[in-house]
Amino acid sequence: MTFRPLHDRVVVRRVDSEEKTTGGIIIPDTAKEKPQEGEVVSVGPGARDDSGKVVALDVKAGDRVLFGKWSGTEVKIDGEELLIMKESDIMGVLA
Repeated sequence: MTFRPLHDRVVVRRVDSEEKTTGGIIIPDTAKEKPQEGEVVSVGPGARDDSGKVVALDVKAGDRVLFGKWSGTEVKIDGEELLIMKESDIMGVLA
């Protein structure tokens, strides 16, 4: 199944966080926080401005992004957990 987001929405796959701290302590799964970093899977065509013209999004598929802790809606597509969020929920692109 393919999924194409509408308007200014973005589909993001969370990137797994590190299993160890910088000091070498292993973090168990129950104590881990969900990562706030992800990879953009697909993007919508863009939002419309006041005149009705479509404004393209700044992110594209393949970008690594940072987003807010509670951003987006979690969905499961083809057995894979993904997030659907508006582009405004994304804080920035990692270079």
